[in-house]
Amino acid sequence: MFVKVHTGAIAGIDAVSVTAEVNVSSGGIGLFIVGLPDNTIKESHERIQAAFENSGYKLLAKKTVVNLAPADLRKEGSQYDLAIAVGILIATEQLTTSMLEESMFIGELSLNGRLRPIKGVLPLVAMARAKGLKRVFMPEENISEGAVVEGIECVAIGSLTELCEILAGRMPYTPAENIIAQSEEGNEDIYREDFADVKGQHLVKRALEIAAAGGHNVIMVGAPGSGKTMLARRMPSILPPMTLEEALETTKVHSVAGKIGAHKGLITERPFRAPHHLTSQVALIGGGQSPQPGEVSLANNGVLFLDEMPEFGRSVLEVLRQPLEDKHITISRARYSVDYPANFTLIASMNPCPCGYYNHPTKECSCSAATVHRYMSHISGPLMDRIDIHIEVVPVSIADMSSEERGETSREIRERVVRARNIQLRRFEGLDIHCNAMMNSSMLRHFAPLSKECSALLEVAMARLNLSARAYDRIIKVARTIADLDSKESIEPSHISEAIGFRSLDRESWGR
Repeated sequence: MFVKVHTGAIAGIDAVSVTAEVNVSSGGIGLFIVGLPDNTIKESHERIQAAFENSGYKLLAKKTVVNLAPADLRKEGSQYDLAIAVGILIATEQLTTSMLEESMFIGELSLNGRLRPIKGVLPLVAMARAKGLKRVFMPEENISEGAVVEGIECVAIGSLTELCEILAGRMPYTPAENIIAQSEEGNEDIYREDFADVKGQHLVKRALEIAAAGGHNVIMVGAPGSGKTMLARRMPSILPPMTLEEALETTKVHSVAGKIGAHKGLITERPFRAPHHLTSQVALIGGGQSPQPGEVSLANNGVLFLDEMPEFGRSVLEVLRQPLEDKHITISRARYSVDYPANFTLIASMNPCPCGYYNHPTKECSCSAATVHRYMSHISGPLMDRIDIHIEVVPVSIADMSSEERGETSREIRERVVRARNIQLRRFEGLDIHCNAMMNSSMLRHFAPLSKECSALLEVAMARLNLSARAYDRIIKVARTIADLDSKESIEPSHISEAIGFRSLDRESWGR
């Protein structure tokens, strides 16, 4: 008997339709799985056999061939167990159902017949809806994730026996309610960290507000204990609330990576990823034998924080150049390639020198000028060129530390950021960019023209401060964002002046 069962495979952060074709014949004995399965799928024979025995079914002594079509697509993972098991039960006439054609089955079988959670449920359910299917049967632990998708029934299954009772019509089922959290309603209060907790550091907070408003990357340079990590961890709390589209994309990435915990649905909090400096290239950028999203993709629509940036391997840092520019990463293999989104804000921090006290107001630096220069050169020019804002973080004074005055809350700062982002959305309507940091040179001339006064001021600053040539466009981009925060149509000299102050590391006198 021949049976077809709907299931799916993960491709990047999306899914493709896969059909488990099951044919049972009397011309031999054994279970044969074909269609480019990996070892996990090949081992499903033993899992299915044990699950059948513990659920009151039998794997008959006949030749059973399972083809995972299309046969030229590499199949990986354990989500095919349930579809194969259902196909075998129907093909061997141990189960009869009228729900097969309009249903998809995903889930891993344990030896006792229970269903275990799998990765990538959200893109699989989205694919099933696009294919026109009516329902998806999935493990109970994945139901909150699957129920994010509207327009399709998501049915939680605890065991193979329970599924068979439902398919046979002997047990009623209740689809999960759709869980769509409209991020437009705001999620200001979901962050534990708040800028109101930060004492002093007004200039740094201003720099991070500008970065959030314009999508700019930031590097903070300061002595140990000056508050760089504390400030960086509060950056997501002032970014604009995620749109529904951003929330779905972020949830897809974490779903494919298996980073969504049980009974968790749509991710509405902007991600904050802080990999250790021993992180490898593959862990940072993604890939591996079976490609998985890396830290740059897990930080999509959020913040990637690199603490003590020079301590990362130079080759590790260099792989950031493409995603910082293109906002996505492509991982290629001999037979296929996958794309992962990587639209993140980079926040980096570093000591100013190996001892940490270069330019410190009270402590003396023990490093020579050559040592400081060599330490700073760990970050290449092309990578530094993609960081718009450089800010020195000075240790907080005792007076500020002991002050009872509470600073601005993240909610107050976010309101200004959202207003500035809305201005940019209107400015770039119809273009494939959404913030000032993404402007190229031609867009810069069109959307951020300079008056004679601004041009003269910038030329003087370039000459007197020995700023490098790459700082020119970056200053204009940041100035455009400052003007947006002030709700100004044109860039004014005060905006240029403030933007110039955020290019500390471009000055040729640094470290000398």
